Amino acid sequence: MPIEEINFDYVDENTNCKGVLFLPESSSRCPAVLVAHTWKGISDFEINKAKELAKLGYAGLAIDIFGNGVNGKNIEENQALIKPFVDNRKKFRTRVASAISAIKSHPSIDGGKIGLIGYCFGGMAVLEIARSGLDVSGVVSFHGLLNRSEESINKIHSKILVLHGDKDPMVPRDIVQDFYDEMDESDANWEFISYGNAMHAFTNPEANDPSFGTQFNETANQRSWNSMKLFFEEVF
Repeated sequence: MPIEEINFDYVDENTNCKGVLFLPESSSRCPAVLVAHTWKGISDFEINKAKELAKLGYAGLAIDIFGNGVNGKNIEENQALIKPFVDNRKKFRTRVASAISAIKSHPSIDGGKIGLIGYCFGGMAVLEIARSGLDVSGVVSFHGLLNRSEESINKIHSKILVLHGDKDPMVPRDIVQDFYDEMDESDANWEFISYGNAMHAFTNPEANDPSFGTQFNETANQRSWNSMKLFFEEVF
């Protein structure tokens, strides 16, 4: 049977979230990998990543953190959309956890094998799930925001892989060092890979504004995806 695409709606309190799920060809219960979106909102970029995950044999779910499939149209709108979550990490964690809970109940999913990947703002999303202590298999941040919050750091159960552009101006080296310290303090199982000459959004072919700090980097893009594949082969 071919890869199946399903509109996957779920609810967090009073917010309707509109995800897109891809099931792999195998009909047996399989691991699921959730894809957390950039500050723009769920888009073809994340939906295509979810489909690529299905080609690897996982259920790929592009999640909707903002709710109702909302997309920002410019920098100002994007900043306004992420602010409630960046400022309130408890709300952030709860919103992403609602997607995890929903996918675990799907009959095609092995609920004991759940992973997450996230891009930019989505990288922060998956790290917040790890910080929350939720027992998922592993999380992968692609050029994610690493800033820690005042929300409590619980015992980290999930393995963590951070894929970072060394020239990312949105995550300078003092923030990187603080993240190192946070992971050590948490006694987490973590790995950090930094790609030389790579800026923010290095996985996105449409990222072409070095003056803003975003630029596609084909080498970093390929290497990071390969590192993710090895990571999930291990954790699952």
